[in-house]
Amino acid sequence: MEIEHNAPPEATVLGGFTPEGAGRGPKVYIETYGCQMNVNDSEVVASILADAGYGLTDDMEQANVVLINTCAIRENAETRIWGRLDVFEQLKRRRKGVLVGVLGCMAERLKADLLERREVVDVVVGPDAYRDLPHLLREAELGQRGVNVLLSREETYADISPIRLDRYGVSAFVSIMRGCNNVCAYCVVPYTRGAERSRDPQTIVNEVQRLSHMGYKEVTLLGQNVDSYRWQPEGTPDRQAVSFADLLERVAQVDSHMRVRFATSHPKDLSREVVYTMAMYENICNHIHLPVQSGSDRMLKLMNRHYTRQGYLNRVAAIRDILPDCVITTDMIAGFCTETELDHDQTLSLMREVGFDSAFMFKYSERPNTKAARHYADDVPDSVKTRRLQEIIALQNELSEQSNRNDVGRCFEVLIESPSRKDPSYLMGRTMGNKAVVFPGEGHRVGEFVYVKITTCTSATLLGHIVDEQTATPLLKKQCSGE
Repeated sequence: MEIEHNAPPEATVLGGFTPEGAGRGPKVYIETYGCQMNVNDSEVVASILADAGYGLTDDMEQANVVLINTCAIRENAETRIWGRLDVFEQLKRRRKGVLVGVLGCMAERLKADLLERREVVDVVVGPDAYRDLPHLLREAELGQRGVNVLLSREETYADISPIRLDRYGVSAFVSIMRGCNNVCAYCVVPYTRGAERSRDPQTIVNEVQRLSHMGYKEVTLLGQNVDSYRWQPEGTPDRQAVSFADLLERVAQVDSHMRVRFATSHPKDLSREVVYTMAMYENICNHIHLPVQSGSDRMLKLMNRHYTRQGYLNRVAAIRDILPDCVITTDMIAGFCTETELDHDQTLSLMREVGFDSAFMFKYSERPNTKAARHYADDVPDSVKTRRLQEIIALQNELSEQSNRNDVGRCFEVLIESPSRKDPSYLMGRTMGNKAVVFPGEGHRVGEFVYVKITTCTSATLLGHIVDEQTATPLLKKQCSGE
């Protein structure tokens, strides 16, 4: 997702709207923090507001309504939001009548605290109440506080066609489910997004078909735990339930030229059927994000992850048995409650054993009302958390660089996503394994598929040059034969 240069770090703002989505009413600016799910939620919000007559803008200074879609996963994410509210307060002082709303997970978790900021916050809306947003904004225009943070067991926004935020019209997110039932000890998501519920598969297929007709080249199926997706109409036999493997196959069949990704998988639920489905369809990307969090069985049990170290390694072995070239990425937490040096060393040893291609790595951040906050002491000193995180990052940089060095000399089909930020004469795209590739543009454009031969790399990026299909074919055949 493209980030505006004048937006704060990790913020995604509106851009690239179609005329029918732009509207001519009061202008709304949406700033989004957090994961892909939050970005997709903002696309749903944009659609709801456009249908209600609002316009959409990527310029905060032109907006009548400023919305910030928030993340509550880590403390520093919430700290950043409070800082942005200070900026919005200054905006309201400069431009009378501007309304400010806080959406999403932080709105759900901190409703009372947000309502105390009467001078800046006019509307507070949780993840399951976006349909109510036009009504709440009208109330706010009349001087009332607009609040709805009720969680739902049914809401999936399945009937809403999101307004896509990808300015280049290449990649789109499709939410297949909402909420989470796992209740990992450190995680606030079940409390801010509610219980797990899956979308009707036909509505998902219809949405992907629309994206294909619009010219999108890639879709990512989203869920807190996509592997637990399950749709069973009331009154039908259990054998007729639609699993994630079934859904993945249906989506892959929509358009054989459209890439299909998904995120995120849970190690306890990822099935061989899903991996076999990936192997059956060439347009399903060979990348699985499989968060491990820790390499210590003691930590995994304390985190309520429902798998062991060996169980995780068995999942990785099954993936590599079925999809030898599959890129495997992960999440890791440093310094969870009571973590010892032995626990930390076991995480490092698991990283070496798996050889992750890349990872998201964080210090443990206690979130209020989670199981960990209620029952465990956050007793690892911050200095120790920082040191352990630095060791994890340093090791992962080595593993990522080795993974990328293994790709030097190889050829990949790359979907061009954007110009390179450092040099617009270069382009940036991704392989099927979700690795970033930078190469001279040579007259090609965003949205095209090209073959790129890798000539060098860093720990984060592959570098290469475009080759024609005639040159690429023998290289690809050689790679497929394992030579």
